Amino acid sequence: MAAHLKKRVYEEFSKVVQIPHEETPAKKLRLSKPSKSAALHIDLCKATNSTDALQYLLQFARKPVETESVEGVVRILLEHYYKETDNSVRLKIASLLGLLSKTQGFSPDCIVDDAINTLSNEKSHQVLAQLLDTLLVIGTQLPESPTVRQRLIDVACKHLSDTYFGVRNKCLQLLGCLGMVDAPLTKDSEGLSTSLGGVRDVQSIISDYFGDQDPRVRTAALKAMLQLHERGMKIHEIIYDQACRLLSDDYEQVRSAAVQMVWVLSQLYPESIVPIPSSNEEIRLVDDAFGKISHMVSDGSWMVRVQAAKTLGSMLQVSPHFLEQTLDKKLMSDLRRKRTAHERAKDLFASGEFSSGRKWADDAPKEKLDTNTVNLIASGACGAFVHGLEDEMFEVRIAAVEALCQLARSSPSFAEKCLDFLVDMFNDEIEEVRLQSIHVLREISTHITLREDQLDTVLAVLEDSSRDIREALHELICYTNVSTKECIQLALLELLKNLNKYPTDRNSVWKCLKFLGSRHPTLVLPLVPELLSTHPYFDTPEPDMDDPAYIAVLVLVFNAAKSCPTMPALFSDHTFRHYAYLRDSLSHLVPPLRLPGSGLDLVDSRCGSGSLESAPLFLQQSLNRVSTIQNLEAPGAQDLLDFTIRDLRRLGELQTELAGAADFCATYLRCQLLLMKALQEKLWNMAVPLCLKQNVTATAAAQQILEETYKLEFLYSGLDSRQVATIHHVRLQAKALQLILTARTRQGLDPLISSCEKFLQDIESFQRLFLKELPHLQDSFVDKLLELMPRLSSCKPVELVKILQTTLRQSGLLQLRLPEQIHQATATIIEPTGESDNPLRFTSGLVVALDIDATLEHVQDPQNTVKVQVLYPDGQSHVIHPKPGDFRKPGPDRHRLITQVYLSHTAWTEPSQIEVRLLLAYSSSSTSLSSPPSASKLGWSDSMDSLPPPEAAVEGIIPFSKPVKVYIMPKPARR
Repeated sequence: MAAHLKKRVYEEFSKVVQIPHEETPAKKLRLSKPSKSAALHIDLCKATNSTDALQYLLQFARKPVETESVEGVVRILLEHYYKETDNSVRLKIASLLGLLSKTQGFSPDCIVDDAINTLSNEKSHQVLAQLLDTLLVIGTQLPESPTVRQRLIDVACKHLSDTYFGVRNKCLQLLGCLGMVDAPLTKDSEGLSTSLGGVRDVQSIISDYFGDQDPRVRTAALKAMLQLHERGMKIHEIIYDQACRLLSDDYEQVRSAAVQMVWVLSQLYPESIVPIPSSNEEIRLVDDAFGKISHMVSDGSWMVRVQAAKTLGSMLQVSPHFLEQTLDKKLMSDLRRKRTAHERAKDLFASGEFSSGRKWADDAPKEKLDTNTVNLIASGACGAFVHGLEDEMFEVRIAAVEALCQLARSSPSFAEKCLDFLVDMFNDEIEEVRLQSIHVLREISTHITLREDQLDTVLAVLEDSSRDIREALHELICYTNVSTKECIQLALLELLKNLNKYPTDRNSVWKCLKFLGSRHPTLVLPLVPELLSTHPYFDTPEPDMDDPAYIAVLVLVFNAAKSCPTMPALFSDHTFRHYAYLRDSLSHLVPPLRLPGSGLDLVDSRCGSGSLESAPLFLQQSLNRVSTIQNLEAPGAQDLLDFTIRDLRRLGELQTELAGAADFCATYLRCQLLLMKALQEKLWNMAVPLCLKQNVTATAAAQQILEETYKLEFLYSGLDSRQVATIHHVRLQAKALQLILTARTRQGLDPLISSCEKFLQDIESFQRLFLKELPHLQDSFVDKLLELMPRLSSCKPVELVKILQTTLRQSGLLQLRLPEQIHQATATIIEPTGESDNPLRFTSGLVVALDIDATLEHVQDPQNTVKVQVLYPDGQSHVIHPKPGDFRKPGPDRHRLITQVYLSHTAWTEPSQIEVRLLLAYSSSSTSLSSPPSASKLGWSDSMDSLPPPEAAVEGIIPFSKPVKVYIMPKPARR
């Protein structure tokens, strides 16, 4: 009996122990994160004075708070707020309440009542302003709750009469951010019903504070009105007069906001008619606003002048005569009130008789008219752009130049009139202003034709020592129209001087002359005998083809000859030979020509539009042909992939527009070919010791597939989510192949277990990232794995490898959708050319600078991804990260890298070559699909400690330029 009781005791004990054993993990997890509210409560209770409490609050603000703990923390803070007497501590608590309200996943509607109640008993103006700021945060976090918004608006209106400017500022800001766009504002408060008149519009309430005694409140009122406009409320036209009066305010912040307010109203009511003060004249509102903002270009504050100049550039609906007045400091007659003939005759009749000259000034006007009262535009606004372009601050001059550009692009007549002013800005003392002026003239070049005197001023900038200025000017000349053949001759002469002084500008000068010749063939024609030094009777010596200046002349002439069929008759025999040479060596600069008596360009003339139209069709047909690969045997399928890859690479060489798409498809098919070869029957039907060589080949193929997938993802831009999912699918297949090969060749269970766990994490990551694309991956490798996922998670590593091997060999080719807008990142190193046989000599142990000049196409974020690699003959490799300032952006999707690389090495016995190339760095964590959505919007704390740790990012580099070889010779140091 005792033994039986003892057994029962043990059984009951074991049951009692077993039940909590199942719940233990949950309790441990809960206890591993101590409550933030409890910790804060303990800290605040320990505080003996306000200074200690403030220190505890500052320390608490540096730590993240989980979403489930926010409400408890808020309750503790509010409890301590009511007890605290020190203003600084209450101010910090109010600030923390606003920060906590921004926490992701927390709805602050539960603390609205408490936050509003704290306002009623608060005496400190600073704390009151901070509490209103907290209410503003809460209101923006609850956009779908009209009742909360109405309560907050009522609170703001109640405190608008506060004596402290900060409280009035926050109230106005709250009205601007939360004011009802489509409903009137109701005032039910006891003390406000009489003063505010019952139902009033939020705009009228805000506009009452345009005349507040504090300039900061006036600024806040203007910004609140602008905030209403940004939220979609149409501002009332009656606000215009009040905004115009604020343009003459004593404080620059008010004037700056008033300029913005006047501009908004001019865009909302451009055709409204407004009267001119002290006269019977009326003009359009947009013209009146343009004149008033033009007057602000002469403001005393340079920041207001910058804003006024920028604002003028966006007022495209202004009348032409108002626009032209900004270029003349004298008031034009078009903007001065003219008296009609009837009025003049009536005055003459009223005088009674003509002047006899006997009385002094008997024909003087009866009244003296003030010129300001009869002008349609204020005299201070005349010549606004002239004042802006002559301003002492270069920021104002840049803003004026940009505004001129925007207005000139929409008005060809205005572009012609402002041409002289823009050309004069080429002589500005600040490089940034000169560069911006060149860019602006380039943008409006389609509307203008340069005279010889203007071209002379423009070409004088070629003497500038700044490479950016010279190249921008070359770009300008490419698209500029000139009027006479003397202009062509002058431009050619100055460009040749530039080429002689700065030999590194060779490619830029050649490109400039290419466009100059193709735009002006009729002006180049009479200059051909002089340019080519030909004579009707005598033979002239043949020029040297190694002379860059002679090549520049030939580029100009040959491009002009393309549109001028009579020009080749003026060529000498050696000119034809030089054309054939340049057509092969510089095909991007020399166009195909039909030369009489020579079949040089029969191939070029045959290239019609049919081949251009059929190229995309051929690309699509190639991908469709590959989709039938499932029906072929292994040798035939591999041959089909080989031929298709060859055709696609050739298509990319012939059609530059399709080069990115063709190379992308060819690389993808290359991955499929490598995978197919690695999964051959003979490799998997033999024992491991009998096929070691095949295993090594398959391992290399898997590694190569991984590298190619990273190229597909990071070397090409314009990919959509389905194409990225296809790339990750191939990468997952390669990782599965690596795992299978690891299991076949490596002994030991621990490495295999870790590899299996890593692979299962990759599958889950794929499912999480491409959840929307899974319906398009039916019957694919990953689709079959997701069906077997419960089994894979619970089986042994050896069984998992067998399932992977079977699934991988049974999975077919995943069809690639033809990319529409896809571009490949490319880089071309211009300097060094690698053609020089003269070594770059320097003393060993010291450094020598090597100039690098390269063009980058379709590179995303080059400042962080592009690197320069230097490979020495002894195998040493140096990777240099250029400075952000070394990158220029001459056009969309184009960048220019101009930098210096410092070389150093020990002494050599003879010169040798080093290789210089550009690399594209990538990180798998930088892709937009893999970044967590919460990383960009953190909660109330800027700390990322609360975020889950990201998966291990794969980093690497991709060579994307051809290497250039440079001779160097490190000499031994002299003793």
